[in-house]
Amino acid sequence: MNISARQSALTGMISDAFDSNRGVLAAAATGLSDFISSNGGDVDRIFGVSGINPELLANPTLSLDLVNYCRVMEEAAHYSGVDNFGLYYGRQFKPQSLGLIGYIGLSSPTLTDALHNMATDFQWHQHHTLTQMVDIGDCWRLDYQVRHGAILCRRQDAELTLGMFLNVIRYALGKNWAPRAVHFEHPRPEQWHEHSKVFDAPVWFEQPYNSLIIPKADLMRCSMPESDTALLMVLRQTIRQLNRTTDNQDLIDQTRTQVRLQMMHGEPNLDDVAAKMGLSTWSLQRNLKREGISFSTLVDKLRCEMATRYMQQNQLSISDMALLLGYSEVSAFSRAFRRWFNISPRQWRKSPFN
Repeated sequence: MNISARQSALTGMISDAFDSNRGVLAAAATGLSDFISSNGGDVDRIFGVSGINPELLANPTLSLDLVNYCRVMEEAAHYSGVDNFGLYYGRQFKPQSLGLIGYIGLSSPTLTDALHNMATDFQWHQHHTLTQMVDIGDCWRLDYQVRHGAILCRRQDAELTLGMFLNVIRYALGKNWAPRAVHFEHPRPEQWHEHSKVFDAPVWFEQPYNSLIIPKADLMRCSMPESDTALLMVLRQTIRQLNRTTDNQDLIDQTRTQVRLQMMHGEPNLDDVAAKMGLSTWSLQRNLKREGISFSTLVDKLRCEMATRYMQQNQLSISDMALLLGYSEVSAFSRAFRRWFNISPRQWRKSPFN
């Protein structure tokens, strides 16, 4: 993009930034309609079942509900028959298409600054999300994780987002740059070899975060081609201004998020969840009761929802599902599953209707 076109695009973007962001900025779905169509998907149907208003996609600073945004990626993969939809969508996503957060990276002085600035400001681009740069010796680990209690399926979003970050780095270092490794939270998909091809690196699944492992030596003395310190300051102020009236997650969403994170390590514990939320055990119990639910019921309902999703992933074994749901024994998971659905997990899998 030449300088005048770039300035024109940014001027329009900044002048239109008057609404408040309550989920994810619509720039994150740039070109989504065309990409769905080009992969054989029915855009109207996919947007309809996902609750996406296509009119919002015309303005990169308008806000999409994060639950709907993550769902539209999953539904696009399902209805288009492209299991790696998010991976391929991310592969073609140019940094300029990311809107404010993309230009924050491009306007930073160095590539190291770009990644740190994007990680810091990503919370304003997309809520209920952890993005961080972690020093692990000779590498940086760029972590990404959605932390919204109502979002259980986010594989497509994770693969899309790491692809977006990859393209920012390749914008500065060249299209052949590759990370040392790539990590994903979700289980290994059937066509996992494609991930290694896209990232040109070893890819590991069922990890604590979605991450790019980036050698520090690759970033040293690398300036961003379009660095602009004055513009960077305006962009960072603008993206914060979009979030001036944002509300916090409600209590149940926060609790579900912490429960889901604890399941990675075993049985969710009320005391630990309360501590992570900055509450006493008694206070969390009381507040949940006001919402008409107990901690144990919330855990059970979340497990049931997650089990329903996991059962649709044929590459996941029953024992793997039990571990992902925090059960120490497969038998405990099987008993819970029979209580939920009046059928065993293995019988469910064998049913012709599933």
